Amino acid sequence: MPGTGVEPARSFTSTATSTRRVCQFRHPGRYGAGQYSKSCLHQHPVGRRNRYFSRPVSSTPPPNRPSDPARPIVCKFGGTSLAGADQMRKVRDIVVADPKRRIVVPSAPGKRTPDDRKITDLLYLCHDAAEQGLSFNEAFGVIAERFGELVAELDLSLDIDPLLEEARLGIVAAAQAGRGPDYAASRGEALNGRVLAALLDCPCLDAADVIRFDAAGRLDAEVTHDALTSALKGVDRAVIPGFYGSDIDGHIRTFSRGGSDVTGAVVARAVNASVYENWTDVSGLLTTDPRIVDNPAVIDSLTYRELRELSYSGATVLHAEAVFPVRAAGIPVNIRNTNAPDHPGTRIVSSKNAAPTAYPITGIAGRKDFTVINIEKDLMNEAVGYVERVLAVFSRAGVSVEHVPSGIDTLSVVVADAQVEGKLQALLDELSRTIEPDAIDVDPDLALIATVGRNMKTQPGMSATLFGALAKAGVNIRMIDQGSGELNIIVGVNAKDYETAVRAIYAAFIG
Repeated sequence: MPGTGVEPARSFTSTATSTRRVCQFRHPGRYGAGQYSKSCLHQHPVGRRNRYFSRPVSSTPPPNRPSDPARPIVCKFGGTSLAGADQMRKVRDIVVADPKRRIVVPSAPGKRTPDDRKITDLLYLCHDAAEQGLSFNEAFGVIAERFGELVAELDLSLDIDPLLEEARLGIVAAAQAGRGPDYAASRGEALNGRVLAALLDCPCLDAADVIRFDAAGRLDAEVTHDALTSALKGVDRAVIPGFYGSDIDGHIRTFSRGGSDVTGAVVARAVNASVYENWTDVSGLLTTDPRIVDNPAVIDSLTYRELRELSYSGATVLHAEAVFPVRAAGIPVNIRNTNAPDHPGTRIVSSKNAAPTAYPITGIAGRKDFTVINIEKDLMNEAVGYVERVLAVFSRAGVSVEHVPSGIDTLSVVVADAQVEGKLQALLDELSRTIEPDAIDVDPDLALIATVGRNMKTQPGMSATLFGALAKAGVNIRMIDQGSGELNIIVGVNAKDYETAVRAIYAAFIG
């Protein structure tokens, strides 16, 4: 809806829709109950600004870039892929298996076991203690021991102790200067980059020298591109730590958690990579949540648009900003499994390069925990500015609005439960005073499910199949939404029916 900062309603029946975050179908329990892997992905139209990019991401590739088939591959490895010496050896084998894998972007070491601690979590604890003038020797000791063990088990000649001491002193200095946790949080990637570079026998470029942020903490894409191009000239292979860079004053700045994905994407665009490989602990993206459907099929390929729809409707795939650079440059993304390197994984490509799909749909995503606030007002359609006044109330309350479906005399505002927790009654009171509705009521316990696929608009009967499957499963549909591009169908169901509905849709389209 122009000027409101709210996603416009698209053609609704009953109440409406969309979701923000749920685990991207990772293995159950990996992040613990209620924990999500990364931020949800919102892909804005090409050319628009976003949270981390200080300048629009152009759809035109950078100039003077080679087009030969020997273009390099950029590989980003996640924390679980680098959690211990055995995992690092797998990473080495993957990299050296293909000479085109020339740029490697590591995360900080992740958990080796479910009871283990992530290095980045420990580094945040170090910062918190340093900020209060307290000792953080215990937490930092665990970090030092972990990196020391890595170097020893990999039999590297790298002297890690001076690097650890530099990090420890830097954490204290940054905390005393009041510069926030960015320096501390970045040291996991910085140290791991040095370890991995020693293992690969190649240089490690400090991300602070090549990933540049502006004064507002947003990535400066043009300056970063120039710095990367210059630093990588003539380099056969290099490691660039993920997650961080530096601002115009030389201070360390980070992306939000999971930001190594962004580093990899930015580097891929700068070197005109043939593909951006994102290595993790699953063999690609799954068609639905394995906590609901046993052994769901892997998605062979999907388009950026499908990724956007699945992500906005619950599936988290990459960091929120990681797709912009590679999508603009037409670079495909390949989600791969470090523990099963021969599996082709999932490719994320442009619509024109998308291969035929094995199933009528690409995937199913969704989430519970939505509330609908229904407003009735006679002659609402003739009241100029009425919707704007409604949304202004939500804005003043700091509530993010998901969707605003409407009828002639009715308006429904869909919000995530977390957005109105502890302030719903105050919000209703303010709405009553401000817009003077004839009636206002709250409809809680809504779950939203998106069925997504690029084949949907060319195959007759897709809606009938979906609605028939839900009817057969005894699931009542409380809302229906299909976007104008016919790339998805979103249904709202009672939260208690969410799992049943997902299984029914999966069985109807995938089996």
